[in-house]
Amino acid sequence: MLPALIKKELLALARDMHGLAALFLMPMIFIVLMSLTLKDIYRPPLAELSYAVDMRDTETPAQWLRQIWQRGHGAPQALDADWQAQLRSGALKYVIVLEPGLSAELESAALSTKAHIRLLAEPGIDANLFNALRAELVGASGELKARLALAVPGTSGPPPGASIQALVNAERYSTAGPRPTSVQQNVPAWLVFGMFFVVASLSSLFVQERSSGALGRLRSLGVSRFMLLMSKALPYLGVNALQAVLMLAAGIWLMPLIGGDALSLAGIHWGALVLALGAVSLAAVSLSLALACLVRSHAQAATVGPMVNVLMAAAGGIMVPKFVMPGFMQRLVEVSPMNWGLEALLTVLLRGGGVADTLPQVGRLVVFAAAMFLFAVFLFRRPAS
Repeated sequence: MLPALIKKELLALARDMHGLAALFLMPMIFIVLMSLTLKDIYRPPLAELSYAVDMRDTETPAQWLRQIWQRGHGAPQALDADWQAQLRSGALKYVIVLEPGLSAELESAALSTKAHIRLLAEPGIDANLFNALRAELVGASGELKARLALAVPGTSGPPPGASIQALVNAERYSTAGPRPTSVQQNVPAWLVFGMFFVVASLSSLFVQERSSGALGRLRSLGVSRFMLLMSKALPYLGVNALQAVLMLAAGIWLMPLIGGDALSLAGIHWGALVLALGAVSLAAVSLSLALACLVRSHAQAATVGPMVNVLMAAAGGIMVPKFVMPGFMQRLVEVSPMNWGLEALLTVLLRGGGVADTLPQVGRLVVFAAAMFLFAVFLFRRPAS
């Protein structure tokens, strides 16, 4: 009986080609758009920003600082008389003003108590870019001040390749090795979102069969509620599997073709990846079944399911990264099934985790899936109004 019911469900899915297309294309479009949009967040284009330097101090140390900056950012634009208007309009992204007395301050052995370098940025510059520019400018001036302090007459001074920055080696520690990019972060997020979005298709078909009397006739033939729900769950587990394959393939092969970074699966634990995806799929389909049994009309099916999905994504770290949220929201995110799935996938794809590392999130997802499935069985007893 179960194979026949599954075949019936697959035929119903095949007739809804628009719904199937949305299930596969919607998360792929999100991955492409968000990855390309957020590409520079993970690799700020500091060297590509147009800038100028206002040399109000023309002594040698100030000239050296300009040369240091120019090596990393290219030649500055000529400073026109209306540079302030250009800065306000965005024609110039930033201007570095080297105030009088800067050279003496750089040569002084004492720490600075007054600003002699001003970084003026255009009003619309991204906050991350502005902070990165400021940090780099502080580092460059500090490096030059240290070199001048070490240049004691009669000594050889530091070698050409020496640098204070060489004291610190900063890297993201991972046993697997893929560097964090917008693709590496967005593919797991929107994959989880897309897998949970099956609620819209499943709910619509469920309401249609209930209103047509098909479910009632099957129940009168002795088909159990458990078997009916399983016959609906298994095809959608297959849909989720196809979604996962297509989304990962888009990250690996499609993104490089359109100018994005490629998704790296080098060195990942494949068993952990399959386990995490399976747990996310179970949670998504079980929640979809519960909502399908809860709604009573096509209008409810078309609004309640997608609304719950979007709210879970917003509060689960999918649409807004967890680290930018306030403290109470970060605690709220930790009880979201979408966040459990996202953390499990990030553990595998970014942190090089194995099966044991994903078990806390996978366990929560499996418990959630079981609870939602039992809730769906309970709701299925209610007669349609």
